[in-house]
Amino acid sequence: MHAKTLALAALLAAAPMASHAADKVVHLAFANAVQAATASGKLDGSVKFYLAGTTPAGQLTVVNDNVDVTRKTNAFGKKDQATCDWALQSALIALQDDAKKAGANAVTDIVSNYNGSEYRDSQNYECHVGFLMSGVELKAKLAKVQ
Repeated sequence: MHAKTLALAALLAAAPMASHAADKVVHLAFANAVQAATASGKLDGSVKFYLAGTTPAGQLTVVNDNVDVTRKTNAFGKKDQATCDWALQSALIALQDDAKKAGANAVTDIVSNYNGSEYRDSQNYECHVGFLMSGVELKAKLAKVQ
């Protein structure tokens, strides 16, 4: 019984350290996640996605200039790339649905906006990875491109 108590105490003492040990910010390729989501059928291709710093060809009419989405996923025992791409793909599915409802065919000026802190990059998105969860927060504009 004494050994079980000691083991439980050691586990409880290590838990706070483990929960903070893996907290980090990673920047990953946006295009790779979009291509994977399109190839798997999660995105249907009717809505195009443009990070801040990239512009679609054609005339742009903004339909909604203030859209945000947050998605998180279980990261326990999983690779950062896999959990972050899953969270991003989930966020993109939500943005695709919002765009379709608004009559838009593009999501533009996409920036990572984790806890209100913007990260702008024309090729990468930001993901926050912890011991238990990975998360992506985006803000963007819905637009019609002709």
